[in-house]
Amino acid sequence: MNTAEELKELVRQKYGQIAQAENAQGVAVGGCSPGPSSPGPSSCCGPAATDASYSILMNDEYASVEGYAVEADLELGCGLPTQFAHIKAGDVVVDLGSGAGNDCFVARAETGETGRVIGLDMTPAMIDRARKNAKTLGYANAEFVYGDIEEMPLPESLADVVVSNCVMNLVPDQKAFAETYRILKPGGHFSMSDIVLVGDLPDGLRRDAELYAGCVSGAISEQDYLRLVAEAGFTGVLVQKRKEINLPDQLLLNYLSPDALQQYKISSEQGIFSITVYAEKPGTLQPKPCCEASANKVTGAACC
Repeated sequence: MNTAEELKELVRQKYGQIAQAENAQGVAVGGCSPGPSSPGPSSCCGPAATDASYSILMNDEYASVEGYAVEADLELGCGLPTQFAHIKAGDVVVDLGSGAGNDCFVARAETGETGRVIGLDMTPAMIDRARKNAKTLGYANAEFVYGDIEEMPLPESLADVVVSNCVMNLVPDQKAFAETYRILKPGGHFSMSDIVLVGDLPDGLRRDAELYAGCVSGAISEQDYLRLVAEAGFTGVLVQKRKEINLPDQLLLNYLSPDALQQYKISSEQGIFSITVYAEKPGTLQPKPCCEASANKVTGAACC
């Protein structure tokens, strides 16, 4: 069994490969194609390049979202956390595991020119691609920082809002949530989409390192996920959206016999879900300077 650090390095390598992959038109390709020793697709938290039916990604929801940039969408998400994040004009937003910048650019459309969006990612190639995208799009208030979400190189009480899309389940322990708590302002909140489990996955799926990088074998139970959030000190914990993930038979048959596959599919005590979770850091947010009466007379900014 690989150690946590070995698995983290595997994730870094896989996402680095994705960040540097391009199709014939020069557009980044999401997902992970099967390798020569892998008879079926691997997800990398998105659809495999050879299997259009692999529907972990809710990518169709982005098409009409303001700020969506197709060149920044590497098809690595499992939800749309910005939709539920209650981002306001002027907010400081941090996106954990920001990839090529997709959710950052959506958040920027909501926080506006008076706000600030910071993407954090542990893969240098992703940071490079996100910075290139921000420069091309002319977004001066979207910045990208290299770092580990278990040891964020960010000051405490920085963010009004934290978002994350299919990332926290790659490091399912207390440290990442504790760091999220630290960087949020008192009264701030997060909205995160992640993959969670109900019941136990078959051993073959859990042992597969490719699926770990793809957000499935690295996931924990929904109950444990919510417990970690509460233990980090958050309150007002709410599951904002819950969607069952139906893995294709082609993938499951790599690990299950036909009989075991049928049992898995009819079991009501086993399953994989995408959930979007909201939680708050206790306290009261201080008014932004532009929200003071005197400042509003000058700027007319609607940032409260």
